[in-house]
Amino acid sequence: MSLRTAVTRLCIAAAGGALVLGAASPALATDDWGHTDGHHHKYYKGRVNAPGGLTLRDRPTRGSAAIGHAAHGEVVSIFCKTPGESVKGNPLWYLLADGTWAWGAARYIDNIGPSPRWC
Repeated sequence: MSLRTAVTRLCIAAAGGALVLGAASPALATDDWGHTDGHHHKYYKGRVNAPGGLTLRDRPTRGSAAIGHAAHGEVVSIFCKTPGESVKGNPLWYLLADGTWAWGAARYIDNIGPSPRWC
C-alpha cells in the first residue's frame, strides 16, 4: 500500500469517526460550519459545474468504484482535499460529506468561499 493510499484511508477513517461522534451527541450546539466548541473541522462548500453532473467515487481516481452522483449546480459539502489522479490538468480531489463519504474531482467543483483544507 502506498503512503498516499494509507494517508487517504486514515483521513476517511478520521472523518467517519467525527461523523459518528456528531451523531452520538445531538444535544451539542453547533455553529454555521458544524463546529462544536471549535473542536470539529468545518465543512467547505462547492457547486458542481460538470454539465451532466459529477460521478462520485470511493477513491480519488477516475477508475475507482462509482458510489454516487451530484447533479449540475448542486451545492456540496467538502471535508478536505487531496492530490489524486489528474482530471483535465487538475490533480485535486475533494472528500465530500453529503450523506456518503465520496470523492469528487475538484476540476468539476467550484469553491464557494475559501479553498478546502488538506486531508
